[in-house]
Amino acid sequence: MKKIVSVVIPTYNEEENIEYAYGEIKKIFRLLPKYDYEIVFVDNYSTDYSRKIIKEIAKKDGKVTALFMSRNFTSEYSSQAAMKQAIGDAITVVDCDLQDPPEVIPRFIAEWEKGYQVIIGVRNKINDTFLMSKVRRLFYVFFKKLANIDMPLNAGSFCLLDRKVMDVINSLPERNRFFRGLRAWVGFRVSKVYYERKARHLGESKNKFSDYINDSERGLLGFSFIPLDVMTSLGLLLVCASFVFIVGYLFMVFVYGNPVNASIPILIAIVFFGGVQTLAISIVGKYIQIIFEEVKGRPTYIIDEVINDHRQSLTYKTPKLLYQS
Repeated sequence: MKKIVSVVIPTYNEEENIEYAYGEIKKIFRLLPKYDYEIVFVDNYSTDYSRKIIKEIAKKDGKVTALFMSRNFTSEYSSQAAMKQAIGDAITVVDCDLQDPPEVIPRFIAEWEKGYQVIIGVRNKINDTFLMSKVRRLFYVFFKKLANIDMPLNAGSFCLLDRKVMDVINSLPERNRFFRGLRAWVGFRVSKVYYERKARHLGESKNKFSDYINDSERGLLGFSFIPLDVMTSLGLLLVCASFVFIVGYLFMVFVYGNPVNASIPILIAIVFFGGVQTLAISIVGKYIQIIFEEVKGRPTYIIDEVINDHRQSLTYKTPKLLYQS
């Protein structure tokens, strides 16, 4: 029996690229006759003709599953829905704009057949604007240094995961999810495949700069306590410095008779300490926000419609948890 590879393709207002992406994935698997495959389109509440195009593809091709979200749940959570829908022995995620070229998938599969369970695509060259390339690199450098997990530099969501790994990630109960961080956190046998990231095939990126900020925030706060540790250390340092300043100032008053006008230093101290306190409270507030979202227990996504649900065509059991809570 052939192994199945599931290809997850998240879409949001990608009407120009859907047909092309579908055709390119089909071409790749014509070159891989040893494997069966499925394509899982997940549409994140597009406002263009994306939904109509995906429906037409799914109706004519039984290998295509189509998921439609009830609203925009961001690419992180719509991709999560598709990963839970996928039935493959291995799962790969490909952006619809094909900046991450599907020609790399056979290289992923080759590493998988060697026994690796997590094969990560690492970009050795990115065709992006100068500013965005620097911002991306800065994020990965900071994340690698601050997070308590080891995530390769310039590694996006483009990867291939063994079914065992995917079941573990899908079973994790947290709602504040950062897929790239979870992929690194679960461990297993990891391999890297280097490739050149291309320019978009058609259209413009739908990601806003604020989306990258939100991703960074989820990643850093979800996998690192260093912001809290830094504020704790800074608070201790400031308390010690304040004590030294008070002792020094009192000494000057008793010896020299208060030669310094204290109003300006006091004003500076109030502004400085006020800023530090506000920053510290904001950081704590962000962690409390994450706790609040987890405690509410709302689902991270809601599916409006599914076409060609491949899970109904096989005996698919809920995976046994491979971790201790």
